[in-house]
Amino acid sequence: VKRKMYPYSGVAQFVQNLKEFDKPRPEKQETPMEKKNKRQAKKKASHEKRLASQAGKWNPNHPDNVNMTKDGFKTLFVARLNFAITQEDLKQEFEYYGPVVRAHLVTDKEGKSRGYGFVEFEHSRDLKEAYKDADGRKINKRRILVDVERGRTVKDWKPRRLGGGLGGTRKGGKDVNQRYSGREPPASERDRGRGGGGREDDRRRDRERSRGRDRDRDRE
Repeated sequence: VKRKMYPYSGVAQFVQNLKEFDKPRPEKQETPMEKKNKRQAKKKASHEKRLASQAGKWNPNHPDNVNMTKDGFKTLFVARLNFAITQEDLKQEFEYYGPVVRAHLVTDKEGKSRGYGFVEFEHSRDLKEAYKDADGRKINKRRILVDVERGRTVKDWKPRRLGGGLGGTRKGGKDVNQRYSGREPPASERDRGRGGGGREDDRRRDRERSRGRDRDRDRE
């Protein structure tokens, strides 16, 4: 039996009803990109507020800081250290340049090294020598970075965790990030355009420094 189909009809009779229908205008919805930008702006504002709060409490000269060295102008900042290095190791490494008053290795709440510390020399001339020579040196198979202690010697200075610092290893992408340890490029990169010895020169200098330290320790 053939099923009976309803006849086709037009919509002209319903047009007037559509005109009279009072439908509210649709609300504009945020696009995925707008939502993402909104989240990022909120996160940035929260981060800046937290930094401002911490910066207001930060005081490198606070009397309760028992680990603070006595003289900031004779103190060297040492970063990118091997996490296995101890305070005694750090002190011994820098005694090569002169008498060390104390060495302090910064640790977390669990007592684990955070990879940087401070070395206070007895004489300013020894600090200057270490500042010039120790930057980029290898200690326990890692090249270190050394700088003067700026918290108590440079006005309005802020550490990296509070939005300051001089580090260039985390600026952005690979094309802008610093890819070497130390304040200055290693000899291998400086000599690349001049036909220098590169890595071989670095190895030779490291061997000479190690031999010099061994000779000085033997004399003692």
